[in-house]
Amino acid sequence: MSSAALALSASVAMHVSWNLLARRAPADAWPLWWALLGHLLLFAPWGWWALWQEAHASWALTGLTLLSSVANALYFIGLARAYERAPVSLVYPMVRSSPLLIALWGQWFFGQVLAAGTWWGLGISALGLLTMACSAWGSSRPTAAGQPGSRVSSALPWALLAMLCTSVYSLSDQAATAHLPSTAALLGYVSVGYLAAFAVLSLSLKRRTGRWRPQRRLPWPLFLVGSLCIGWAYVLVMRAMRDMPAAEVVGYTNAGIVIATLVGLLVFRETHRWPLRVIGALLISAGLATMTL
Repeated sequence: MSSAALALSASVAMHVSWNLLARRAPADAWPLWWALLGHLLLFAPWGWWALWQEAHASWALTGLTLLSSVANALYFIGLARAYERAPVSLVYPMVRSSPLLIALWGQWFFGQVLAAGTWWGLGISALGLLTMACSAWGSSRPTAAGQPGSRVSSALPWALLAMLCTSVYSLSDQAATAHLPSTAALLGYVSVGYLAAFAVLSLSLKRRTGRWRPQRRLPWPLFLVGSLCIGWAYVLVMRAMRDMPAAEVVGYTNAGIVIATLVGLLVFRETHRWPLRVIGALLISAGLATMTL
């Protein structure tokens, strides 16, 4: 197995672990805020030191870092707002439809050429993701303030914002890997974007609740898993981007959606509209298989 495949496999395992736990956190706990805080406290100082010492400093890297930081901040805002209005089972598959958009941006702006099988695979996977999202259509969830949830249609603009931002930072991050020689430097680069995201989330939290931190704490196991996975999963994705186009890398990580769906059905008995979810998982799997042809 290649180093890129190993990195992607570990990243998928981290994504699945974190998202299965996060979907059980109460909305007013702001799990994204806690996970970012844990990452910044536990890993960012080491990463920033490596970034300062090892990165190939240039105006290009500075611009890419700023672009990625802004996109990360907007991504987490969009994701947090969408999660307040709709279930994770609707929001996350929509956001993860971004590889098709990444492929288009990559071709138009960077001249990246993908095989026909990859385009077909990305399209089939996107259809599967949207099918899976449809399984949650019409449901609602309580907001962070404890008020009745909005219809899921109000979450769509925020989910689309998160999807657009994913496509932006994915391509800028792939370009940045040429300036980042080590895994620790990659960690520092990711931590810069996460610091921006944490600052924006904190300001949003203060504006909406009058507090600088959520009223509820995450349980320690969830806090530790989130702190470990939210940053390192993406560092591993960036490692894979050194050898593969960003659209392919992000597309393959959608295997985590399939795994999470199966675990939800078989372990947690999440049977709401399960036929649509199974069809979506099968389409995603078919898309991933097509990408390998």
